[in-house]
Amino acid sequence: MRPPTGSEVMRRFTGDLVPRATRGPDGRYGPPIPVGRRVELPGRGTTFVREIEGPPGAPTVLLLHGWMASAGLNWYRTFEALGREFHVVAPDLRGHGRGLRSRRHVRLADSADDIGVLLDVLGTGPVITAGYSMGGPIAQLLWHRHPEQVSGLVFCATSTQFRRGVARDWFSDAWLGGLAGMARVTEPLAFLPAAGARLLRSARAHRPAGFLEWATEEVRRHDLRMLMESARAIMRYDASSWIREVDVPSSVVITNRDLVVSPTAQSELAAAIPGASIIEHAGGHTACSMPTFAMPMVDACRDVAWRAA
Repeated sequence: MRPPTGSEVMRRFTGDLVPRATRGPDGRYGPPIPVGRRVELPGRGTTFVREIEGPPGAPTVLLLHGWMASAGLNWYRTFEALGREFHVVAPDLRGHGRGLRSRRHVRLADSADDIGVLLDVLGTGPVITAGYSMGGPIAQLLWHRHPEQVSGLVFCATSTQFRRGVARDWFSDAWLGGLAGMARVTEPLAFLPAAGARLLRSARAHRPAGFLEWATEEVRRHDLRMLMESARAIMRYDASSWIREVDVPSSVVITNRDLVVSPTAQSELAAAIPGASIIEHAGGHTACSMPTFAMPMVDACRDVAWRAA
């Protein structure tokens, strides 16, 4: 008998929190997510997008992931369910996964502009934009800077500003600034572990990928300097002066056991947007990894799509 994989061992302790690998179109095994592709954004660089065609004529849902995640890591629980009813587009954001790389300091507004260009390239706008945690501010900025691209908004585990509560306690501006500066200085050394990771991937290319192996590989792709600068940008973000101007159908999925973005802050976001509906989910800030997360997301997108039609 072969020894159990890491995913199988983990599943014995966590049940279905770790999904089983499935066989993809290329014959290889991996997590139950759509195969992605690289997309060139004119004048900006290259990003990576996972996409599900959905039913003919279905509205498009754009999924924007949270900090330290990737599109695959954040939304693997929802791809299948959303894909039955919507055309789904899920990009990796700046500095995360296989998202766009830049020497510029990371600004959330630049990420929103990246998405605006991506939607032009794909020809999919206007879209229902769903943002989780960090993806929430980027979704807000996409509407604010490119309103013609947004037909509706769905927010999950997010707020209009993050400078209070546990998030503030964990991430001080000075600490994040120091880490970002250190990462920028040492960035030329990053090719050493990256080269080692490429060799490891080549040596293991023939093996079926369990979920934990795939997830580790996704995290390994992050750009450390851009990750730290993204965190600093999140902590400086504040849309409270203009969020009441949102004029598209919106829904807020409140993670009511969240210790990072408090349920109170999430409720205040919903109260600030005229006509926003609320759907509650009994989970914390990593609720997106729970098997029960798909249905609240589908319900929120359905609600917004029906009102936007």
